[in-house]
Amino acid sequence: MLAFDRSYSPPAPVALTTWRHSETGETVANIPMLIDTGADATIVPRVVADQLGVSPILDQQYELMGFDGNRSFARAVILDLLFFGKAFRGSYLLSDDAVGIVGRDVLNHLVLKFDGPALEWNANN
Repeated sequence: MLAFDRSYSPPAPVALTTWRHSETGETVANIPMLIDTGADATIVPRVVADQLGVSPILDQQYELMGFDGNRSFARAVILDLLFFGKAFRGSYLLSDDAVGIVGRDVLNHLVLKFDGPALEWNANN
């Protein structure tokens, strides 16, 4: 089991992920990502795309809306997310935040167990 990150209030499940350039195979590891079953899409920190030399898709921009009703816009990049022994190739939204979000576009392919009282989580895949 993996421990929840206690720096969040309340504590939250966070994974260290690896991202791969889909064409060159170059990787960036240990990228923190919040596991968010309420998020429709996976959002990757912009620093990952920068480190891998991947440019945003110019003709695509997506409108995002948070639970607080605030709206923002994000560009997307094509990357591979390496997560729990699986590779998820796709179009992921970019964020300027240091921590990304793994959303349901990825999570719906995994079996997850959240043990809130123990502040632990795991993927059984």
